[in-house]
Amino acid sequence: MTVSIKPRKLRIALIFGGRSEEHEVSVVSARSVDRALDREKYEVVPMAIDRTGLWADAVTAQRALAEAPERTDSVAAFKGRHRLDPGLLEADFDVAFPVLHGPFGEDGTIQGLFEMIDLPFVGCDAASSAVCMDKIFCKRMLAQAGVPTSAWQEIDRPRWAEDRNGVIERCLGLGLPLFAKPARLGSSVGISKVHEHRDLEAAIDLALGHGGRALVERGIDAREIEVAVLGNRDPRAAVPGEVVPGHEFYDYEDKYVDSASELLAPAPLDKQTAAAAQDLGVRVFRLLGCAGMARVDLFLDRDDGRLWVNEVNTIPGFTSISLFPRLWGLSGLDYPALVDELIRLALSRTTDIS
Repeated sequence: MTVSIKPRKLRIALIFGGRSEEHEVSVVSARSVDRALDREKYEVVPMAIDRTGLWADAVTAQRALAEAPERTDSVAAFKGRHRLDPGLLEADFDVAFPVLHGPFGEDGTIQGLFEMIDLPFVGCDAASSAVCMDKIFCKRMLAQAGVPTSAWQEIDRPRWAEDRNGVIERCLGLGLPLFAKPARLGSSVGISKVHEHRDLEAAIDLALGHGGRALVERGIDAREIEVAVLGNRDPRAAVPGEVVPGHEFYDYEDKYVDSASELLAPAPLDKQTAAAAQDLGVRVFRLLGCAGMARVDLFLDRDDGRLWVNEVNTIPGFTSISLFPRLWGLSGLDYPALVDELIRLALSRTTDIS
């Protein structure tokens, strides 16, 4: 008699929440990932990190995932008790799946922990995560490689305290409008669009209030094109998408509060422009040493049709309605297949298979 033996389920540590100002977004993304993970293939262990950086117990983590998957207003407050969940070190996990947006999750910190304990994980490694999270470092690398990115000025708190007038003068030399941004934050938190000279000082103060470094960029009259990239040694891009802001620009409220923006999937582009956006997305992915996944955000200049790189998100929004999974759905990978592929890529990276 032939006995059928089921393959062992992979143990997945699904990590979410975190200390950053994108805590709510992380929880909502994790709920969607949790619902997409096939329980016939995976044993999912949720691990929740509260707003202070403490890791919650198992019951609390499970409860935090139990709300409606797409609603930030249903994110339950929870408290942790450990500096690090001991289960991450003691349990026999196959893969860590971090769904942590912003600092202390998308910036290479937790990726470094995974690397130190030899735990395969979804997404970019510690080095590329850190570079992509830091808008200043990322722009330096892009500019050095000749990749088009908007002109900028770098600011830190000591320089700002010592020479406000000089900083403002150099920033205004870029030409209005300008964008003031924190160097290491996502989801458009702390970003201001500046049309008038008199508004620049307050915008820089706001950006520096979210960290010790900021940048001011020259604004481009452009369409916002997003390219979802997947892979390790041989990355590929999904069909591009487009964000049509409901506000003056795609700010936090537009993304997560009033949903005034329109997400076009696929973007209404001619074949040549779509292919150029995909090629640029893959080029940037490789240049910055990314692996697993990233979303490369581009500007399509309305005047001359030139593509510019805005920034790179190594853990993009992952709700079922976010552009990253939607674009891969249009490119042949539905949401469950996408999370399967991300786990495969995490495991294959340890054996150097693309």
